[in-house]
Amino acid sequence: MKAIKHEKNKNIFRAVLLIILGVIAVFLLFSFIRHRVMLEGEKGLLTPPGQMIDVDGHQMHVYSVGEGDKTLVLMAASGTVCPSLDFKNLYSSLGDDYRIVTVERFGYGYSDIVNRPRDIATILSDTRAALSGAGISGPYILCPHSYSGLEALYWAQTYPDEVEAIIGLDMAFPDAYNYTKGGALVEPYYLVQNGLINLGIGRYFSDDAFLPEGGFLSETEEKIYVALVNRIGNNIDIAKEASAAKGNAELVASGDKPDIPMLLFLSEKKLDGSNDLWRSIAYEYAEGLNYVSFVELDCGHYIFHYEPERIAEEIKAFLQDLD
Repeated sequence: MKAIKHEKNKNIFRAVLLIILGVIAVFLLFSFIRHRVMLEGEKGLLTPPGQMIDVDGHQMHVYSVGEGDKTLVLMAASGTVCPSLDFKNLYSSLGDDYRIVTVERFGYGYSDIVNRPRDIATILSDTRAALSGAGISGPYILCPHSYSGLEALYWAQTYPDEVEAIIGLDMAFPDAYNYTKGGALVEPYYLVQNGLINLGIGRYFSDDAFLPEGGFLSETEEKIYVALVNRIGNNIDIAKEASAAKGNAELVASGDKPDIPMLLFLSEKKLDGSNDLWRSIAYEYAEGLNYVSFVELDCGHYIFHYEPERIAEEIKAFLQDLD
């Protein structure tokens, strides 16, 4: 009797498990089909506002506003879905005085996803080719946010005649990557998230979960931003870029520090739970350099979402001093 009861319980368990798995499978299939239908419907929203430039057989998006004697290149953090919208708060405050350019790396915004190496030399080569194709020449004022600080420093190391100054928007320095997780699991971590996005799981979250803070986007721009999150979020290019972070940081650290004018904004970004560590890495990098000034801001890591007017004022004063 016990054996019969035990077998019966096992059968009930299997049946319940199969029902649960069946429900999950049906839900995922429904979610995937719904997601594909919505992607098709969102195509009309996604007209690039800037120039699409051919870079080695693929398209990169270059967006520029304003006119002036100086060209500022806004460089986005890793994983920022649509830099041409994300920086709106800042370029709206600066476009009357300077030419402001945002180059969307492969895998970002309106640019193609290419599934190619994302080492810092390749990333920089793509950026320079896109600017050249758009007819935008240097020297440039590089304005990197977070991870793109590595590209800006490598740019100044490799092509010093092209870089007039660096304005760090809470930019990263090489030693910061001594305190971040790395290794073989970085790329799969991103790709699992991308897989969930491709199944349409992101559609069940509030749009506010994906939008930049600050409420500076129009209603249409918010729809575009969310559409891009659900189309390209954490794709293979972003995954490869994150996976290459430590190696990129080591390469930049092995080069000479560019002794050029730098204006470095710092936020309260926490790195391993410490506000002080993120700041101290920036200050330590600047030791021995001759033309560096700091501005500390009491806000989050995406400083241009919170303090665009203050940042714009400091940038204008800094660039006037350059002259």
